Amino acid sequence: MPLRLELKPYERLIINGALLRNGERRSTFLIETQCKFLRESEIITESEADTACKQLHLTLTVIYLADDPAQGIDLFFRQATDLIRQAPEAATQVAAMAEQVEAGEYYRALKLSRKLVEWESANRIPVTEHPVTADAP
Repeated sequence: MPLRLELKPYERLIINGALLRNGERRSTFLIETQCKFLRESEIITESEADTACKQLHLTLTVIYLADDPAQGIDLFFRQATDLIRQAPEAATQVAAMAEQVEAGEYYRALKLSRKLVEWESANRIPVTEHPVTADAP
């Protein structure tokens, strides 16, 4: 069954690593094959990843879009460990993401990380001085 996407004017979309930008009008299209895609609203850029949870989300984005996610997975677990040390109250959410990563369900982990970023904003977790960061894709 195809997936129907509707894009706002000038909204960006990544499909299998290619960055697309919609034109000046709202548009609708169908994705009829299996692919990796992210809408602009699901993406946190490297410059926006200024907190521990946002960095974890960025790493999960890299893992999800990568052909070989092994290096990103190692980074994810290091960042997750650092985050739990910094904010033990995030441990349950981080464990749920780790479970999805271990199962190879990277998009589900990414969705959970978005909730973690929202939680972080609401709880104002302090930024680490020396965060573990991902290399840009």
